[in-house]
Amino acid sequence: MSVTAILDVFAANRAAGRIALEAGAGDGITRRRRVYEDGPLRVRFPNTYDSALDAVIVNTAGGIAGGDRHDIAIATHTGARVAVTTAAAEKVYRTHGPDAEINVRLSAEAGATLAWLPQETILFDQARLRRRIEVDLADDASLILAEAVVFGRAAMGEAVKQGAFSDRWRVRRDGALIFAETVRLDGEVARRLAEPAVAAGGIALATVLAVPGDETVAERVRGAADFCGEVGISAWNGLAVARLCAKDGAALRHDLAAVLAALGSPLPRLWLQ
Repeated sequence: MSVTAILDVFAANRAAGRIALEAGAGDGITRRRRVYEDGPLRVRFPNTYDSALDAVIVNTAGGIAGGDRHDIAIATHTGARVAVTTAAAEKVYRTHGPDAEINVRLSAEAGATLAWLPQETILFDQARLRRRIEVDLADDASLILAEAVVFGRAAMGEAVKQGAFSDRWRVRRDGALIFAETVRLDGEVARRLAEPAVAAGGIALATVLAVPGDETVAERVRGAADFCGEVGISAWNGLAVARLCAKDGAALRHDLAAVLAALGSPLPRLWLQ
């Protein structure tokens, strides 16, 4: 079989998943307006009794491999309140081919509240992942965005020696860019994480963005219960950003739960099971 034929077979077996969810408010209750699912991705709604809407994303493929692509779009219309999480930690497996891709687009209209709270993304050795998160907010919309990544499962004796991780965030309010960053680790991941200025040997990292956010919000996080790892938070220009670094996924989850509680964001029920 030729190289071209092998690549064609590989491409034909890649997973392409897509979710598009729109939620709107009426009579003080947030309901689904539109739900689209394709490929291995599904979205479920476990709370039918609350005024807010909880959405749980399920990857029926059980993980992400090289060449897979997931596209997720969440639109929160005027006055709606939506919290999105995942049914389990997302696993990204090793690849000798193309990168895996995750593209997330979030929007919140006037008076809307959106919480993006997926469980951890776990990278295996030689995994390659490109993630892009684009957010569009109305001037008075509220956002909590938390993403955690774990480089290998310490309890299983795993380590990510080689791999690639690219994480691009862009957040706009009323069309104006208010937050932009890109994190990139490529090649000898373990060596880079061991550097004091990077993670000082930590393998579990998270970022939490709160909009609106000010120094009062930051002080609440600083005054939270004892953390297992390192946690820092800054506030400027109407937003707050917390950075977390821990020795393993369990310590990171403990700290992430404490940060979210201090921010007043209820933890998804699936996090507590």
